Amino acid sequence: MADADMPLLTEMSVEQARTMLGQPFVDDPEPVEDVRNRTLPGPAGEIPVRIYRPDDTDGLPVVTFFHGGGFVIGDLDSHDPVCRALANAAGVVVVSVDYRRAPEHPFPAAVEDGYAATKWVADNAASFGGDPDRLAVAGDSAGGNLAAAVTLLARDNGDPDIEYQVLIYPTVSYEHHWPSHDLTENVLMTAEESAWMSEKYIQSDIHAKNPCASPIAACDHSDLPPATIISAGYDIICDEALAYADTLADAGVDVSHHHYDDMVHTFIEMLGVVDRAEEAMNKIAADLTSSLQTH
Repeated sequence: MADADMPLLTEMSVEQARTMLGQPFVDDPEPVEDVRNRTLPGPAGEIPVRIYRPDDTDGLPVVTFFHGGGFVIGDLDSHDPVCRALANAAGVVVVSVDYRRAPEHPFPAAVEDGYAATKWVADNAASFGGDPDRLAVAGDSAGGNLAAAVTLLARDNGDPDIEYQVLIYPTVSYEHHWPSHDLTENVLMTAEESAWMSEKYIQSDIHAKNPCASPIAACDHSDLPPATIISAGYDIICDEALAYADTLADAGVDVSHHHYDDMVHTFIEMLGVVDRAEEAMNKIAADLTSSLQTH
């Protein structure tokens, strides 16, 4: 990436960033039995989704997936290889959600879309081979933030019934400065780049305190679904992931935490390039299988 002589993210327009940084790492993603695009009804219009089935078995567990990208970058294509790998490794139907992005649609648009999509998945899982009683949410980075926010909303609203959450190096706080934010060497995302994206998503100090933007700020984390949390050592939001794992565990939530001290932010997208990405995917799949297959 250094050899590519790319401009800094902070020097790009939003459209440049989406074009240059919104591409998948993997050129040859895994085949799956079936992939189809459709739209779901959302609070501000139709929400595009992509549904992945690993085989033609009916009644498979379902994972609603939210892509990363700081709420600014990323889409169904950027995380297509990750969703394919997750479907195959865990034996689940994956529904990838193309939620509204900032700055055109700042907080809480992405959360509203994420919650609406998850409710639709729960209500309609049987129509695409899924089991509504075995529903999980997952996401990386900003997508991990959305997955955490959706579980809070689902608990508080009593709907839908989410059995598991997978939070891959999630950002969980817009209120605090964490020591890992000061990392500058061997990091793929700098604090300045993170701030560039955050300013486009969180446009009010009041919003920064909202648990749907900063899940760690919720007054109560009890009665949330069991969680897998992935963290990376060379990641400026590492401390947030570690703190959220502790917060959930302290509230009585069963947490399976896998830390990769030699990895960078976004490493899960490097399947087929970095061995540790495949290792992390297998850990996620094992946790999902253990929780959802025995439900």
